[in-house]
Amino acid sequence: MSLSPRFYQDRVCLNVLAGSHQNAVDIYEAAEGYVLVGVLSKNYPDTEHAVADMREYASLINNAISVGLGAGSPGQSAMVSEISRQIQPQHVNQVFTGVAVSRALLGQNDTVVNGLISPTGTPGLVKISTGPLSSQAPDGIVPIDTAIALLKDMGGSSVKYFPMGGLACRDEYSAVAKACARQDFWLEPTGGIDLDNFEAILDIALQAGVKRIIPHIYSSIIDKNTGQTRPGDVRTLLNSVKKYLG
Repeated sequence: MSLSPRFYQDRVCLNVLAGSHQNAVDIYEAAEGYVLVGVLSKNYPDTEHAVADMREYASLINNAISVGLGAGSPGQSAMVSEISRQIQPQHVNQVFTGVAVSRALLGQNDTVVNGLISPTGTPGLVKISTGPLSSQAPDGIVPIDTAIALLKDMGGSSVKYFPMGGLACRDEYSAVAKACARQDFWLEPTGGIDLDNFEAILDIALQAGVKRIIPHIYSSIIDKNTGQTRPGDVRTLLNSVKKYLG
């Protein structure tokens, strides 16, 4: 089973949610395989049901599956780790404190495991207290370079920067992107990204020199009536990536 996601020109891979098995197939085709298809652990009653269904997803899209928490929910951290141990996906979303557990249970270094950090209002400083207990405590705020070093210590692959609010924290996001480039670490901008601001968010990361970028585009491209991600919008996003990278 493939554990390596496809990056267009070795730089960008989209991350979008699937509303059904067929929607996942349509998304994968629209993105020409340069996509990680998110399936949220929060949508299942237990690990057993999640594993069975996610294995079906994986079989349809060459294992291009991203095991999600669900709006960064810290309560899903342990479930995500156990699901990932069993299905060995290409991508795992984790709260900051869940990274080491996921990596250890995966038993390999090929799957991408991100760690959730959040804006603080000050460029260069990030909140890392995103776990089940730490999210209920006073904010744990550290320099972005320290956060990246900690993620590397825990076996993480990338920073998941959430919630961004689109370009609401542009200066902070730029500082995170520059730090990821300095530290040779991957970046996953998340929250409020849509067809209008996607190119600007991508451009900031590319101009900073980030090696690999996995932008998450969720609710803005989901049909509110069906709950399905619109394949046409995914195609539009890929065309924007192609425009930038050639």
